Amino acid sequence: MIRTSSPILQPIREKVEAGQRLSLDDGVLLYRGDLPLPELGELANLVRERKNGNAAYYNINTHLNPTNICVYRCTFCAFRSDLRDPKGYAMSDAEVLNRGQEAVNAGSTEMHIVGGLHHQAKYDWYRNIIRLLHDTFPALHLKAWTPVEIAWFARQTGKSIRWVLSDMIDAGLGSLPGGGAEIFHPEVRNQICEHKADASHWFETHRTAHELGLRSNCTMLYGHIEKPYHRIDHLLRLRELQDETAGFQTFIPLAFHPENTGLSHITKPSGPMDLRTMAISRLMLDNVPHVKAYWIMLGVGTAQIALAYGADDIDGTVRHELIYHDAGAETPEILSVEEIRRVIEEAGREPVERDTLYRRVERDGSAWRAGKAIAVER
Repeated sequence: MIRTSSPILQPIREKVEAGQRLSLDDGVLLYRGDLPLPELGELANLVRERKNGNAAYYNINTHLNPTNICVYRCTFCAFRSDLRDPKGYAMSDAEVLNRGQEAVNAGSTEMHIVGGLHHQAKYDWYRNIIRLLHDTFPALHLKAWTPVEIAWFARQTGKSIRWVLSDMIDAGLGSLPGGGAEIFHPEVRNQICEHKADASHWFETHRTAHELGLRSNCTMLYGHIEKPYHRIDHLLRLRELQDETAGFQTFIPLAFHPENTGLSHITKPSGPMDLRTMAISRLMLDNVPHVKAYWIMLGVGTAQIALAYGADDIDGTVRHELIYHDAGAETPEILSVEEIRRVIEEAGREPVERDTLYRRVERDGSAWRAGKAIAVER
């Protein structure tokens, strides 16, 4: 039993211990700055250990951002580039295949693929990236394209989101990342990314993906202009879709990095805010199996502490991450497996290598195979 010194937390503690669902008012209350952070962490850890025991998951993965040229100008984005900007690029087939070979040579089980919406690149260019990689490296799981990109592809082709997803699956798509969610509430979304796919497109894409048998992640970008109410509203919308489809595997709270963005005057979230958001996310999303502490954005130290604040996953080796480093992330470009395992073990957790679909990875030298699916309480 968890004993809280704060009487305000007592009703929430009783709900958590009884396995009862928290409300919007409960979630907003948990963002009160005078509530003891360690006690909130204890509550989140109770839920985390119910679902995943002492395990902390990681994978060996590589990022691929095929282009940074983008038709949209989202206020919070430092990655995008104009067509004639010297910073702009679009990768060739040879460059894509070289990245795939590098991933395989490093023992990667996953490639994470997202990028800009290049207004001169046809849909077939994006599809061909998936086909090339899948045909050449069939064992490499391709986690690709946010709903913002899928909606753009539907616009390009004049087809439905379902058609685009089915076509991408035929080309070799394995799952969807969770990006593009930002904050769903229109009060915020209309200010930071008013022209790109709205919340309804985001949910339609993930709902359809789940109906087609794909698993996906979900995210929230916090620490910019949103308020606690907007964050909890965002989490409840995710929880509602998960009740419907059970297709989300992992939730990743993404700390906003303001450098080189249109919101550079904002101070990035503090470590305590990162941990509070991690813990609240674990408590509110009672039906999502995993919560990830993305070390690229949080920093290795905060991600390590987050393993006691509701997180059970620390992401992976993360080669070639550009989007958050362009926004001022000072974390390393890559961590070795040895470093990841050390970080997890120092936190008192058991490191478990997983593949994208949360199957335990078994290695024999350079060879690997995915074992049984990791069982979690849902």
